[in-house]
Amino acid sequence: MSARKVFTRAKPFLAVLFLQFGLAGMDILSKAALNEGMSNYVFVVYRHAIATIVIAPFAIILDKKVRPKMTKAMFGKIMLLGLLEPVIDQNLYFMGMKNTTATFAAAMCNVLPAITFVIACIFGLEKVKLKSIRSQAKVGGTLTTVGGAMLMTLVKGPVIDLIWTKGRTHQIQGSGGVDLQHSVRGSLMITVGCFSWACFMVLQAITLETYPAELSLTAWICLMGTVEGAVVALVMERGNAAVWSLNLDTKLLAAVYSGVFCSGLAYYVQGIIMKDRGPVFVTAFNPLSMIIVAVLGSFILGEQMYLGRVIGAVVIVSGLYLVVWVLGRKNIALQKSRKQ
Repeated sequence: MSARKVFTRAKPFLAVLFLQFGLAGMDILSKAALNEGMSNYVFVVYRHAIATIVIAPFAIILDKKVRPKMTKAMFGKIMLLGLLEPVIDQNLYFMGMKNTTATFAAAMCNVLPAITFVIACIFGLEKVKLKSIRSQAKVGGTLTTVGGAMLMTLVKGPVIDLIWTKGRTHQIQGSGGVDLQHSVRGSLMITVGCFSWACFMVLQAITLETYPAELSLTAWICLMGTVEGAVVALVMERGNAAVWSLNLDTKLLAAVYSGVFCSGLAYYVQGIIMKDRGPVFVTAFNPLSMIIVAVLGSFILGEQMYLGRVIGAVVIVSGLYLVVWVLGRKNIALQKSRKQ
């Protein structure tokens, strides 16, 4: 097999790995900005405004020949896309992160592939035959991830002392940590946010079938997210003009980084991968982000790991990779059928 063929096969995996490292960086920066008092509503607006400014010029120039005519139905889909992920998912995710930790939020997002799989089945993008071993593995994996999420939420367990966090354990526990009430509230917010994100992924895959201009669609989603998010922020933060101010600090860095990488570039790369591999494949690598966030969070934010939550995360990942195994077998079968 030539090096070119190997690289071609590896491209989707490398792209998704690149996304996960970028998303992990966003989690750490976002948590730091939220800890400094940044409003999650304002953060979402700035993030997508920056993404729109960065992506729009490339979309106008590079998609000129492939961009289809805008219709009312298509504009309606774009408005819904802008609401589902930029506004609903991200606000709920960051609110959930406020109630917990960056590591907890990243780990809870591992339920996303299971939710995406269920929604993809509803819309006919994935098929389930209960007599098939592959379908049984998909369903079993989905149920396992849900069980792991419940375990992670309800069972805290003792603190796992890491070499670099031992000096900070007493200080963090003395400040209150994250109690069960906040864990449940945060996990519910993140789970509902993941449901909205899964709907976004499926709708994005459907939209790209009739609007095959990834950059333009990304720019439209970011623009709609900015406008719709601004309406929500103005309502939720009315009478508090100070939340809109930015200085040369972590808040500005988080907004710029998240806007350029996680809203602009991520939507575009996701769209390209989904056209070839589908929405479930894109979400199947979330555990990598969780591991990166756990390590960086303990270093930078001083977050503690708890045994119950580690076990819950392991259960989630186990269920996730049942689904991934099925997807891998399915992709091999499709490649064989194409060759024949």
